[in-house]
Amino acid sequence: MAETAAGPARQLLFVRELKLTDFRNYARAQLALDARPVVLVGDNGSGKTNLLEAVSLLGPGHGLRGRPYEELCRHDGAGGFAVAAKVVSRQDEVDIGTGLAAGTRDEGAGRTVRIAGKEQSAGALADLVKLVWLIPAMDGLFTGPASERRRFLDRLVLAVDPKMRSPLGRYDRAMRQRNRLFQMREDSRALFEGLEEQMAEAGVAIAAARLEAAARLASLIDRTRAARGDGTPFPWASLALEGTLEGALAEKPATEVEDEFRLILEQGRERDRAAARALEGPHLSDLIVLHGPKDAPAQLCSSGEQKALLIGLILAKAELIKEIEGPSPLVLLDEVAAHLDQARREALFGEILRLGAQAWMTGTDRDLFAPIAQDAQILTVNRGMIGA
Repeated sequence: MAETAAGPARQLLFVRELKLTDFRNYARAQLALDARPVVLVGDNGSGKTNLLEAVSLLGPGHGLRGRPYEELCRHDGAGGFAVAAKVVSRQDEVDIGTGLAAGTRDEGAGRTVRIAGKEQSAGALADLVKLVWLIPAMDGLFTGPASERRRFLDRLVLAVDPKMRSPLGRYDRAMRQRNRLFQMREDSRALFEGLEEQMAEAGVAIAAARLEAAARLASLIDRTRAARGDGTPFPWASLALEGTLEGALAEKPATEVEDEFRLILEQGRERDRAAARALEGPHLSDLIVLHGPKDAPAQLCSSGEQKALLIGLILAKAELIKEIEGPSPLVLLDEVAAHLDQARREALFGEILRLGAQAWMTGTDRDLFAPIAQDAQILTVNRGMIGA
């Protein structure tokens, strides 16, 4: 069995059983699995990515597509959806259930989460299930808006330190409340000072956590490069952060940066009022990525080079999580094999097996997965039906 081949059970994280009810195009579905990689093969639109999305909901957040929960309900269903799984996390097997109750399709409704039969917040899933993913929508990561790179970075931050979910939430809430005061033409100094103090405290914590996470990933990339050299199919990345707070933290203690940011917010209040939004802060920071071997900005590289660089980053992130946590995270790769040449496909499969990760991969052509077929469980997906 792959459980012993991949290492002791305490070092494994994998989905043993997955059940879906009224989720996307699935009225009912059930999968029984082991720790090996999972390959989902089927035509476009058959529901392969929907399965990956269901798996991504076993972690915190809105899943790999980031869609409102009401959109996950089956169109002709009774309303609501349910995802249930038995997950092996280190030495334990735990039941996880999440979903939206029937009749709760209001916009903005939150999902329910049950862990071992007890109701929990979605954030509690971060202690059990670590995830990394690569989907086609991320192909423009290096050329698209900075907001996409911040989301990528913050998923890394939360994988390294799940407790940072609280400062991220506090900063966002305080900033939105401050923006609302602008819209209401509120002039209360006390109200603004209270919110700006929250933004300064949480904002500096966020910037510091981002610097730490990026530094840890960069260190791992450097160590991997030293061990393997530059001649790998997936080029190494050089990382830097660009932002007001990140730059200040490189030169000053956090308490001083916090005071300075509070003053920036206070002095920029009228400018922000005119813009109806905060024009300084970690919500505007950017992750700068260079193609290491070429010493070139990632956004200036060819699409093939960008794809290889992005895969290298995803694999490095998975390696970092394994280094921190012990087990490798679940790795969700949507339609990745079709866009790689044979050498890079085989290299990707080799990295997945080396990680010992339960990687979930999708594709339309079974033959593309031939190099990993004997080490994976391959399932056929056809319009909401799943078979071997």
